[in-house]
Amino acid sequence: MASFVDKVRIQVKAGDGGNGAVSFHREKYVASGGPDGGDGGNGGNIVLRVADNLTTLMDFRYKRKYIAPNGGNGSKSNRKGQRGEDMVLLVHLGTVVRDAESGQVIHDLSDHKDFILCKGGRGGWGNQHFATPTRQVPRCAKAGLPGEAMEVELELKLLADVGLVGFPNVGKSTLLSVVSNAHPKIANYHFTTLFPNLGVIYVDEGVSFVMADIPGIIEGAADGLGLGHDFLRHIDRCRLLVHLVDVSGSEDRDPVEDFDAICAELAQYNSQLAERPMLVCANKVDLLPPDSDNLERLRAHVIAKGYEFFELSAAAHQGTRELVQSIAARLATLPPVRVYEAEYVKPLPVAGDAEAVHVEHIDDTWILSGPWLDRLVANINFDDYESRMYFDRQLRESGVFERLEAMGIRDGDSVSIDDLEFEYES
Repeated sequence: MASFVDKVRIQVKAGDGGNGAVSFHREKYVASGGPDGGDGGNGGNIVLRVADNLTTLMDFRYKRKYIAPNGGNGSKSNRKGQRGEDMVLLVHLGTVVRDAESGQVIHDLSDHKDFILCKGGRGGWGNQHFATPTRQVPRCAKAGLPGEAMEVELELKLLADVGLVGFPNVGKSTLLSVVSNAHPKIANYHFTTLFPNLGVIYVDEGVSFVMADIPGIIEGAADGLGLGHDFLRHIDRCRLLVHLVDVSGSEDRDPVEDFDAICAELAQYNSQLAERPMLVCANKVDLLPPDSDNLERLRAHVIAKGYEFFELSAAAHQGTRELVQSIAARLATLPPVRVYEAEYVKPLPVAGDAEAVHVEHIDDTWILSGPWLDRLVANINFDDYESRMYFDRQLRESGVFERLEAMGIRDGDSVSIDDLEFEYES
Protein backbone atom coordinates (compact mmCIF):
# COMPACT_ATOMS: atom_id res chain seq x y z
CA MET A 1 0.00 0.00 0.00
CA ALA A 2 1.38 3.43 -0.97
CA SER A 3 2.33 5.81 1.80
CA PHE A 4 0.34 8.97 2.40
CA VAL A 5 2.69 11.93 1.90
CA ASP A 6 1.26 15.35 2.74
CA LYS A 7 4.36 17.45 3.41
CA VAL A 8 7.53 17.70 1.31
CA ARG A 9 10.37 20.13 0.66
CA ILE A 10 11.66 20.58 -2.88
CA GLN A 11 14.09 22.78 -4.82
CA VAL A 12 12.88 24.38 -8.05
CA LYS A 13 14.64 26.44 -10.73
CA ALA A 14 13.19 27.99 -13.83
CA GLY A 15 15.11 27.84 -17.10
CA ASP A 16 17.71 30.43 -18.06
CA GLY A 17 17.10 32.68 -21.03
CA GLY A 18 18.98 31.91 -24.24
CA ASN A 19 21.81 34.12 -25.47
CA GLY A 20 21.39 36.67 -28.23
CA ALA A 21 23.32 36.13 -31.46
CA VAL A 22 25.92 38.24 -33.27
CA SER A 23 25.29 37.89 -36.97
CA PHE A 24 25.31 40.01 -40.16
CA HIS A 25 23.12 39.60 -43.18
CA ARG A 26 24.98 38.09 -46.10
CA GLU A 27 23.20 37.79 -49.43
CA LYS A 28 24.32 38.04 -53.01
CA TYR A 29 23.64 41.44 -54.60
CA VAL A 30 22.72 42.91 -51.18
CA ALA A 31 25.41 45.26 -49.90
CA SER A 32 25.76 46.08 -46.19
CA GLY A 33 22.93 43.87 -45.08
CA GLY A 34 23.41 44.93 -41.50
CA PRO A 35 23.12 43.05 -38.22
CA ASP A 36 20.56 40.24 -38.07
CA GLY A 37 21.40 38.40 -34.85
CA GLY A 38 18.23 37.04 -33.25
CA ASP A 39 17.22 37.21 -29.59
CA GLY A 40 17.50 34.28 -27.21
CA GLY A 41 14.32 32.50 -26.15
CA ASN A 42 12.88 32.83 -22.65
CA GLY A 43 13.54 30.05 -20.17
CA GLY A 44 10.74 27.72 -19.11
CA ASN A 45 8.68 28.46 -16.01
CA ILE A 46 8.06 26.18 -13.02
CA VAL A 47 4.26 25.79 -12.96
CA LEU A 48 2.12 24.18 -10.27
CA ARG A 49 -1.09 22.56 -11.53
CA VAL A 50 -3.89 20.84 -9.63
CA ALA A 51 -4.59 17.28 -10.74
CA ASP A 52 -7.86 15.73 -9.57
CA ASN A 53 -6.53 12.16 -9.77
CA LEU A 54 -3.85 12.73 -7.12
CA THR A 55 -4.46 11.85 -3.48
CA THR A 56 -1.06 12.64 -1.92
CA LEU A 57 2.25 14.41 -2.62
CA MET A 58 3.89 11.00 -3.06
CA ASP A 59 5.52 11.90 -6.40
CA PHE A 60 7.76 14.42 -4.63
CA ARG A 61 9.07 11.96 -2.05
CA TYR A 62 11.86 10.55 -4.20
CA LYS A 63 12.64 13.48 -6.47
CA ARG A 64 13.36 16.76 -4.71
CA LYS A 65 14.96 18.95 -7.40
CA TYR A 66 13.18 20.27 -10.50
CA ILE A 67 14.82 22.36 -13.24
CA ALA A 68 12.92 23.74 -16.23
CA PRO A 69 14.55 23.76 -19.69
CA ASN A 70 16.60 26.77 -20.80
CA GLY A 71 15.64 28.96 -23.73
CA GLY A 72 17.41 28.45 -27.03
CA ASN A 73 20.06 30.81 -28.34
CA GLY A 74 19.25 33.28 -31.09
CA SER A 75 20.61 32.74 -34.58
CA LYS A 76 21.12 34.54 -37.87
CA SER A 77 18.36 36.01 -40.01
CA ASN A 78 16.74 37.50 -36.88
CA ARG A 79 15.63 34.05 -35.76
CA LYS A 80 14.69 33.99 -32.10
CA GLY A 81 15.75 31.09 -29.95
CA GLN A 82 13.13 28.54 -28.97
CA ARG A 83 11.34 29.21 -25.72
CA GLY A 84 12.08 26.71 -22.98
CA GLU A 85 9.13 24.45 -22.16
CA ASP A 86 7.41 25.01 -18.84
CA MET A 87 7.96 22.31 -16.23
CA VAL A 88 4.52 21.46 -14.83
CA LEU A 89 4.38 19.93 -11.34
CA LEU A 90 1.09 18.22 -10.49
CA VAL A 91 -0.22 18.62 -6.95
CA HIS A 92 -3.33 17.74 -4.95
CA LEU A 93 -6.12 20.30 -4.62
CA GLY A 94 -5.58 22.16 -1.34
CA THR A 95 -1.78 22.19 -1.44
CA VAL A 96 -0.26 25.20 0.33
CA VAL A 97 3.12 26.42 -0.95
CA ARG A 98 5.46 28.03 1.58
CA ASP A 99 8.92 29.53 1.41
CA ALA A 100 11.15 26.90 3.02
CA GLU A 101 13.28 29.42 4.89
CA SER A 102 10.66 31.80 6.32
CA GLY A 103 7.64 29.48 6.33
CA GLN A 104 5.52 32.24 4.77
CA VAL A 105 2.69 31.29 2.42
CA ILE A 106 3.48 31.85 -1.26
CA HIS A 107 0.25 30.46 -2.70
CA ASP A 108 -2.73 28.29 -1.83
CA LEU A 109 -3.77 25.95 -4.65
CA SER A 110 -7.41 25.89 -3.60
CA ASP A 111 -8.71 26.17 -7.17
CA HIS A 112 -7.77 24.78 -10.58
CA LYS A 113 -5.81 27.79 -11.82
CA ASP A 114 -2.17 27.21 -12.76
CA PHE A 115 0.36 29.05 -10.60
CA ILE A 116 3.79 30.12 -11.86
CA LEU A 117 6.11 29.44 -8.95
CA CYS A 118 9.36 30.48 -10.67
CA LYS A 119 9.61 32.55 -13.84
CA GLY A 120 12.03 31.68 -16.59
CA GLY A 121 14.82 34.10 -17.42
CA ARG A 122 14.40 36.51 -20.33
CA GLY A 123 16.28 35.80 -23.51
CA GLY A 124 19.23 38.06 -24.36
CA TRP A 125 19.16 40.60 -27.17
CA GLY A 126 20.80 39.85 -30.51
CA ASN A 127 23.05 42.45 -32.13
CA GLN A 128 20.16 43.72 -34.29
CA HIS A 129 19.08 45.80 -31.26
CA PHE A 130 22.42 47.61 -31.01
CA ALA A 131 22.44 49.14 -34.46
CA THR A 132 22.35 52.97 -34.54
CA PRO A 133 23.18 55.55 -37.22
CA THR A 134 26.66 55.83 -35.70
CA ARG A 135 27.06 52.14 -34.82
CA GLN A 136 26.13 50.24 -37.92
CA VAL A 137 28.26 47.16 -37.29
CA PRO A 138 27.53 46.18 -33.67
CA ARG A 139 29.54 43.13 -32.67
CA CYS A 140 27.86 42.63 -29.31
CA ALA A 141 24.89 40.70 -28.00
CA LYS A 142 23.53 39.94 -24.55
CA ALA A 143 23.42 36.77 -22.57
CA GLY A 144 20.08 35.50 -21.30
CA LEU A 145 18.99 36.16 -17.72
CA PRO A 146 19.00 33.34 -15.16
CA GLY A 147 15.68 31.79 -14.19
CA GLU A 148 14.31 32.19 -10.68
CA ALA A 149 15.20 29.54 -8.13
CA MET A 150 13.98 28.78 -4.62
CA GLU A 151 13.38 26.07 -2.06
CA VAL A 152 9.74 25.58 -1.08
CA GLU A 153 7.63 23.42 1.18
CA LEU A 154 4.47 21.82 -0.16
CA GLU A 155 1.88 21.09 2.50
CA LEU A 156 -1.40 19.36 1.71
CA LYS A 157 -4.40 20.64 3.67
CA LEU A 158 -7.50 18.87 2.45
CA LEU A 159 -10.36 20.96 1.08
CA ALA A 160 -13.26 19.46 3.01
CA ASP A 161 -16.35 21.13 4.44
CA VAL A 162 -16.73 18.64 7.28
CA GLY A 163 -14.12 16.81 9.33
CA LEU A 164 -14.89 13.60 11.21
CA VAL A 165 -12.92 13.45 14.47
CA GLY A 166 -12.82 11.03 17.37
CA PHE A 167 -10.86 8.21 18.94
CA PRO A 168 -9.83 5.22 16.81
CA ASN A 169 -12.51 2.61 16.08
CA VAL A 170 -15.49 4.84 16.95
CA GLY A 171 -17.06 4.38 13.48
CA LYS A 172 -15.82 7.35 11.45
CA SER A 173 -14.93 5.29 8.37
CA THR A 174 -18.21 3.38 8.63
CA LEU A 175 -20.19 6.62 8.73
CA LEU A 176 -18.32 8.01 5.71
CA SER A 177 -18.94 4.84 3.71
CA VAL A 178 -22.65 4.89 4.56
CA VAL A 179 -23.40 8.52 3.69
CA SER A 180 -21.02 9.06 0.74
CA ASN A 181 -19.44 7.46 -2.30
CA ALA A 182 -16.18 6.78 -0.44
CA HIS A 183 -14.93 3.26 0.32
CA PRO A 184 -12.49 3.53 3.23
CA LYS A 185 -10.99 0.48 4.88
CA ILE A 186 -13.15 -0.71 7.78
CA ALA A 187 -12.10 -3.22 10.45
CA ASN A 188 -12.56 -3.81 14.16
CA TYR A 189 -9.12 -2.66 15.32
CA HIS A 190 -7.37 0.63 16.02
CA PHE A 191 -5.84 2.78 13.28
CA THR A 192 -7.60 1.02 10.43
CA THR A 193 -7.50 4.39 8.64
CA LEU A 194 -3.87 5.31 7.94
CA PHE A 195 -4.57 8.40 5.83
CA PRO A 196 -7.47 10.84 5.40
CA ASN A 197 -10.36 9.76 3.17
CA LEU A 198 -12.66 12.15 1.33
CA GLY A 199 -16.26 11.52 0.40
CA VAL A 200 -18.89 13.64 -1.35
CA ILE A 201 -22.30 13.60 0.32
CA TYR A 202 -25.27 14.43 -1.93
CA VAL A 203 -28.16 15.68 0.20
CA ASP A 204 -30.60 16.97 -2.38
CA GLU A 205 -30.56 18.41 -5.86
CA GLY A 206 -27.87 21.10 -5.89
CA VAL A 207 -26.95 20.45 -2.24
CA SER A 208 -23.78 18.52 -1.43
CA PHE A 209 -20.67 18.77 0.71
CA VAL A 210 -17.28 17.10 1.16
CA MET A 211 -16.54 15.12 4.31
CA ALA A 212 -13.07 14.03 5.47
CA ASP A 213 -12.43 11.03 7.69
CA ILE A 214 -9.39 12.02 9.75
CA PRO A 215 -7.32 9.11 11.15
CA GLY A 216 -8.03 8.37 14.81
CA ILE A 217 -6.72 10.90 17.29
CA ILE A 218 -5.57 9.73 20.71
CA GLU A 219 -4.74 11.58 23.88
CA GLY A 220 -1.34 13.20 23.34
CA ALA A 221 -1.77 13.47 19.54
CA ALA A 222 -0.85 17.18 19.53
CA ASP A 223 2.47 16.16 21.13
CA GLY A 224 3.12 13.60 18.41
CA LEU A 225 1.56 10.44 19.85
CA GLY A 226 -0.34 8.03 17.63
CA LEU A 227 -1.26 9.06 14.09
CA GLY A 228 -3.36 12.11 14.85
CA HIS A 229 -0.51 14.61 14.96
CA ASP A 230 0.37 13.90 11.32
CA PHE A 231 -3.15 14.58 10.09
CA LEU A 232 -4.55 17.29 12.36
CA ARG A 233 -3.52 19.83 9.71
CA HIS A 234 -6.31 18.48 7.50
CA ILE A 235 -8.94 19.77 9.93
CA ASP A 236 -7.66 23.35 9.55
CA ARG A 237 -9.90 24.14 6.58
CA CYS A 238 -13.02 22.29 7.73
CA ARG A 239 -15.98 24.59 8.33
CA LEU A 240 -17.69 22.11 10.62
CA LEU A 241 -16.47 19.25 12.81
CA VAL A 242 -18.50 16.12 13.50
CA HIS A 243 -17.28 14.50 16.69
CA LEU A 244 -18.09 10.77 16.95
CA VAL A 245 -18.11 9.15 20.38
CA ASP A 246 -18.55 5.42 21.03
CA VAL A 247 -21.19 5.05 23.76
CA SER A 248 -21.42 1.26 23.59
CA GLY A 249 -18.61 0.72 26.09
CA SER A 250 -16.99 -1.87 23.80
CA GLU A 251 -13.58 -0.25 24.29
CA ASP A 252 -13.96 -0.01 28.09
CA ARG A 253 -13.64 3.78 27.86
CA ASP A 254 -15.87 6.46 29.30
CA PRO A 255 -17.58 8.49 26.51
CA VAL A 256 -17.53 11.76 28.49
CA GLU A 257 -13.81 11.43 29.12
CA ASP A 258 -13.25 10.55 25.44
CA PHE A 259 -15.15 13.63 24.33
CA ASP A 260 -13.19 15.96 26.61
CA ALA A 261 -9.85 14.37 25.66
CA ILE A 262 -10.38 14.90 21.91
CA CYS A 263 -11.56 18.48 22.45
CA ALA A 264 -8.41 19.16 24.50
CA GLU A 265 -6.18 17.74 21.74
CA LEU A 266 -7.82 19.91 19.08
CA ALA A 267 -7.45 23.02 21.22
CA GLN A 268 -3.81 22.23 21.97
CA TYR A 269 -2.99 21.77 18.30
CA ASN A 270 -4.77 24.97 17.23
CA SER A 271 -6.72 27.23 19.57
CA GLN A 272 -9.07 28.16 16.72
CA LEU A 273 -10.26 24.57 16.49
CA ALA A 274 -11.73 24.88 19.98
CA GLU A 275 -14.08 27.53 18.59
CA ARG A 276 -14.92 25.67 15.36
CA PRO A 277 -18.65 24.75 15.02
CA MET A 278 -19.16 21.11 16.03
CA LEU A 279 -21.90 18.50 16.06
CA VAL A 280 -21.55 15.61 18.52
CA CYS A 281 -22.74 12.11 17.64
CA ALA A 282 -23.20 9.22 20.03
CA ASN A 283 -22.42 6.25 17.79
CA LYS A 284 -23.08 2.51 18.23
CA VAL A 285 -26.30 3.11 20.19
CA ASP A 286 -27.56 -0.27 18.94
CA LEU A 287 -24.80 -1.95 21.00
CA LEU A 288 -25.55 0.00 24.18
CA PRO A 289 -26.12 -2.34 27.18
CA PRO A 290 -29.60 -1.94 28.76
CA ASP A 291 -28.19 -0.90 32.13
CA SER A 292 -25.68 1.65 30.77
CA ASP A 293 -26.05 5.37 31.44
CA ASN A 294 -23.33 6.32 28.90
CA LEU A 295 -25.75 7.86 26.41
CA GLU A 296 -27.59 10.07 28.89
CA ARG A 297 -24.41 11.22 30.63
CA LEU A 298 -22.82 12.18 27.32
CA ARG A 299 -26.00 13.91 26.15
CA ALA A 300 -26.20 16.05 29.31
CA HIS A 301 -22.47 16.87 29.17
CA VAL A 302 -22.52 17.89 25.48
CA ILE A 303 -25.73 19.91 25.62
CA ALA A 304 -24.42 21.77 28.68
CA LYS A 305 -21.46 22.88 26.54
CA GLY A 306 -23.82 24.18 23.84
CA TYR A 307 -23.31 21.52 21.17
CA GLU A 308 -26.05 19.89 19.09
CA PHE A 309 -26.35 16.20 19.95
CA PHE A 310 -27.28 13.20 17.76
CA GLU A 311 -27.82 9.51 18.34
CA LEU A 312 -26.92 7.07 15.59
CA SER A 313 -25.66 3.69 14.56
CA ALA A 314 -23.62 4.14 11.40
CA ALA A 315 -23.36 0.41 10.79
CA ALA A 316 -27.16 -0.02 11.00
CA HIS A 317 -27.84 3.20 9.02
CA GLN A 318 -29.78 4.47 12.02
CA GLY A 319 -29.97 8.27 12.36
CA THR A 320 -27.54 8.92 9.49
CA ARG A 321 -30.06 10.64 7.22
CA GLU A 322 -31.07 13.09 9.95
CA LEU A 323 -27.39 13.83 10.65
CA VAL A 324 -26.62 14.53 6.99
CA GLN A 325 -29.57 16.92 6.67
CA SER A 326 -28.54 18.75 9.85
CA ILE A 327 -24.95 19.07 8.57
CA ALA A 328 -26.17 20.55 5.27
CA ALA A 329 -28.40 23.04 7.10
CA ARG A 330 -25.55 24.09 9.37
CA LEU A 331 -23.09 24.50 6.49
CA ALA A 332 -25.54 26.85 4.74
CA THR A 333 -24.99 29.33 7.58
CA LEU A 334 -21.18 29.09 7.70
CA PRO A 335 -18.54 30.97 5.66
CA PRO A 336 -16.77 29.15 2.80
CA VAL A 337 -13.72 26.94 3.21
CA ARG A 338 -10.67 28.89 4.31
CA VAL A 339 -8.15 29.97 1.68
CA TYR A 340 -4.69 30.93 2.89
CA GLU A 341 -3.63 34.43 1.85
CA ALA A 342 -0.16 34.94 0.39
CA GLU A 343 2.32 36.34 2.92
CA TYR A 344 5.63 35.92 1.11
CA VAL A 345 7.18 38.95 -0.54
CA LYS A 346 10.12 38.19 -2.75
CA PRO A 347 13.16 40.13 -1.42
CA LEU A 348 14.70 42.57 -3.83
CA PRO A 349 18.29 41.74 -4.75
CA VAL A 350 20.95 44.13 -3.51
CA ALA A 351 23.92 45.48 -5.40
CA GLY A 352 27.17 43.54 -5.41
CA ASP A 353 30.76 44.50 -6.13
CA ALA A 354 31.23 46.93 -9.01
CA GLU A 355 34.45 45.13 -9.98
CA ALA A 356 32.39 41.98 -10.65
CA VAL A 357 30.50 43.77 -13.44
CA HIS A 358 31.77 43.11 -16.95
CA VAL A 359 32.04 46.37 -18.94
CA GLU A 360 32.27 46.47 -22.73
CA HIS A 361 32.82 49.86 -24.41
CA ILE A 362 31.75 50.08 -28.06
CA ASP A 363 31.71 53.58 -29.65
CA ASP A 364 29.43 55.65 -27.38
CA THR A 365 27.77 52.66 -25.71
CA TRP A 366 28.77 50.97 -22.44
CA ILE A 367 27.42 47.46 -22.08
CA LEU A 368 27.25 46.15 -18.52
CA SER A 369 26.63 42.55 -17.47
CA GLY A 370 27.16 40.31 -14.48
CA PRO A 371 25.21 37.87 -12.27
CA TRP A 372 24.12 40.28 -9.53
CA LEU A 373 23.34 43.00 -12.09
CA ASP A 374 21.20 40.58 -14.10
CA ARG A 375 19.25 39.60 -10.97
CA LEU A 376 18.74 43.26 -10.05
CA VAL A 377 17.36 44.20 -13.46
CA ALA A 378 15.11 41.15 -13.63
CA ASN A 379 13.36 42.16 -10.39
CA ILE A 380 12.83 45.88 -11.07
CA ASN A 381 9.54 47.27 -12.36
CA PHE A 382 10.74 50.14 -14.53
CA ASP A 383 7.19 51.46 -14.90
CA ASP A 384 7.20 52.26 -11.18
CA TYR A 385 9.00 55.42 -10.00
CA GLU A 386 10.05 54.00 -6.62
CA SER A 387 11.45 50.88 -8.29
CA ARG A 388 13.48 53.00 -10.69
CA MET A 389 14.85 55.05 -7.79
CA TYR A 390 15.77 51.85 -5.95
CA PHE A 391 17.62 50.65 -9.06
CA ASP A 392 19.52 53.93 -9.35
CA ARG A 393 20.51 53.84 -5.65
CA GLN A 394 21.80 50.29 -5.94
CA LEU A 395 23.99 51.19 -8.92
CA ARG A 396 25.42 54.25 -7.18
CA GLU A 397 26.02 52.46 -3.87
CA SER A 398 27.79 49.61 -5.65
CA GLY A 399 30.30 52.01 -7.22
CA VAL A 400 29.37 51.09 -10.81
CA PHE A 401 29.00 54.72 -11.88
CA GLU A 402 32.35 55.67 -10.27
CA ARG A 403 34.02 52.86 -12.19
CA LEU A 404 32.45 54.02 -15.47
CA GLU A 405 33.60 57.58 -14.84
CA ALA A 406 37.13 56.33 -14.20
CA MET A 407 36.97 54.48 -17.52
CA GLY A 408 35.96 57.68 -19.36
CA ILE A 409 32.19 57.63 -19.71
CA ARG A 410 30.70 61.00 -20.73
CA ASP A 411 27.31 62.61 -20.34
CA GLY A 412 25.03 61.50 -23.17
CA ASP A 413 26.72 58.12 -23.65
CA SER A 414 24.40 55.12 -23.70
CA VAL A 415 24.45 52.57 -20.89
CA SER A 416 23.02 49.16 -21.82
CA ILE A 417 22.06 46.58 -19.18
CA ASP A 418 20.17 43.54 -20.45
CA ASP A 419 17.18 44.96 -22.40
CA LEU A 420 17.44 48.34 -20.65
CA GLU A 421 19.24 51.26 -22.28
CA PHE A 422 19.52 54.80 -20.94
CA GLU A 423 21.66 57.94 -21.33
CA TYR A 424 24.27 58.54 -18.68
CA GLU A 425 24.12 61.77 -16.66
CA SER A 426 26.68 62.51 -13.98
